[in-house]
Amino acid sequence: MRGSLLLLLLAVFAAAAQAEEPLFNVIGLNAQAEREVANDLLTATMVAEAEGTDPARLADEVNRQMQRALALALGARGIKAQTAGYQTLPIYEKGRVARWRVRQELRLESADFAAASELIGKLQASLMVAGLSQSVSAEARRKAENALIPEALAAYEERARVVRDAMKAKSYRVKGLQISSGGAAPRPLAMARVAPEAVAQPALEPGSTRIVISVSGTIQLQ
Repeated sequence: MRGSLLLLLLAVFAAAAQAEEPLFNVIGLNAQAEREVANDLLTATMVAEAEGTDPARLADEVNRQMQRALALALGARGIKAQTAGYQTLPIYEKGRVARWRVRQELRLESADFAAASELIGKLQASLMVAGLSQSVSAEARRKAENALIPEALAAYEERARVVRDAMKAKSYRVKGLQISSGGAAPRPLAMARVAPEAVAQPALEPGSTRIVISVSGTIQLQ
């Protein structure tokens, strides 16, 4: 039994060794395809903030500001609104608490840039704009990436043929491929606090984001 088992194991190892192809003339390649895609999503972070010595009074002030702002935002069509980031922070001077700062965020998201700009202008009468960013929505990004994958693969094949011809090989085999996506991340635009008088709505230019599909892998020349 032991002899038969040993022979069986040797036969399996020998078959595996014969099946394993020698690694020679293996070359790594990469290629990519890219395009500019129009930004179709606006994200804004607005902040209600108050500072002073009485944290209870400050909380009441911030809560009232946010309640009014949220009611206005929820009444706007085509705009997603949610609150976040409530904080009560002590401010120290000479090692002691000198005053307090209460802060809460309101996050807005919309594909309607005109409506969002109008709403932000109204909210700026009482809130600060902590940041604005313009980006490509998930659906638009998915469509762009799906369209770029065949282009990236075609670019990879073109490079493989160039290498094959330059190395005077008869043909090549693709040993493995990896496809990845990328693109510029939206940059938030910090904005200063404004006076509570009438505020002009912010000027917004959607712009575009560069979407990139990269293909990397190896080929074996034959």
